[in-house]
Amino acid sequence: MSTIPTATRRRVLEALGAGTAVMAGCAAPGDPDGGQATEQPTEQRTEPQEPAMNPAKSTDVDRVAADPTDIPDPIDRSTPTSHTIEMTTSEVVAEVEPGVTYTYMTFDEQIPGPMIRVRQGDTVELTVTNESSSSMPHNVDLHAVRGTGGGAEASMVAPGESATFKFKATYPGAFIYHCAVPNLDMHISSGMFGLIVVEPKEGLPEVDREFYFGQNELYTTGAAGEKGHHDFDMDAMAAEEPTYVLLNGEKYAITPDRYGAPTLEVGETARVFFVTGGPNLDSSFHPIGNVWDKVWQQGALAGPANRFVQTTPVKPGSAAVAEFHAEVPGPIKLVDHALSRVARKGMLGIINREGPKNPEVFDPDP
Repeated sequence: MSTIPTATRRRVLEALGAGTAVMAGCAAPGDPDGGQATEQPTEQRTEPQEPAMNPAKSTDVDRVAADPTDIPDPIDRSTPTSHTIEMTTSEVVAEVEPGVTYTYMTFDEQIPGPMIRVRQGDTVELTVTNESSSSMPHNVDLHAVRGTGGGAEASMVAPGESATFKFKATYPGAFIYHCAVPNLDMHISSGMFGLIVVEPKEGLPEVDREFYFGQNELYTTGAAGEKGHHDFDMDAMAAEEPTYVLLNGEKYAITPDRYGAPTLEVGETARVFFVTGGPNLDSSFHPIGNVWDKVWQQGALAGPANRFVQTTPVKPGSAAVAEFHAEVPGPIKLVDHALSRVARKGMLGIINREGPKNPEVFDPDP
């Protein structure tokens, strides 16, 4: 029988928090003791009541979290070509987590927006269409574009309009794209960012699997987990105090308990494309249960990779390309190593490694 007093034990468990249990692969719903508190208040106080949240709205889409495996194939050619690409900006209601809705702003109804993949020297004709149901104008600024605003001015579209511009991908790398209207920080926070990969002329090293993730922070009028519909909170954004910090736009979206976790087999090598939309917070991107075998920091694919990196900083408005290989089975947990963002604000994704045990490398029960 435990000798720790009930009240003390409860405070210890509350300090650990449900989010910490999620990180450890556990669940901790409700009261940690499964019972009622033993202390009783000595007096009654009447506190001012905060306005109740608006009820959750009906959702327009089942999810905004991008499928991390739904990305273009690696480039397999040695000469440049031309691409015609269309993107649609839309404002959609979806769940940040069960019972909590928000009106996201998106490229093609996903966060991060679709990954664009071209080769250095390719030409791209890009058309941006703003859904007629949108309440605001939108556009796109691609950091891979040499041109005014990265194409932002040429692509500014009111609801129901389209605009087209053309650019040549003159330098290699992995570059963010994002909405760049006057309130661009609000639009990016609400989901309007993605990645354009310009492969070097010689291509990228061959790997078995590739995955695509994006991090952003969301500033809302409610507390994390507070049921109902959350509106955007401009004051919280100005103070850089987010309600949520998210991977692929939703809390714990890419995990077995939400939309599932992508997999790779023991012995395989994987590449992760990672973009930080921000708009304000750096990411300390780390794979729990592994390290990055190679990292091209800042998405700088023209230079050599750093080797065996535990945690790579990714600034808002930047990217990283990282590779790792699987030697043992089990989950790799992708986190921002500012760990309160994992435990309290939702920044966690999982890639599962499947296959035979390898006790020479790791033996959990010798």
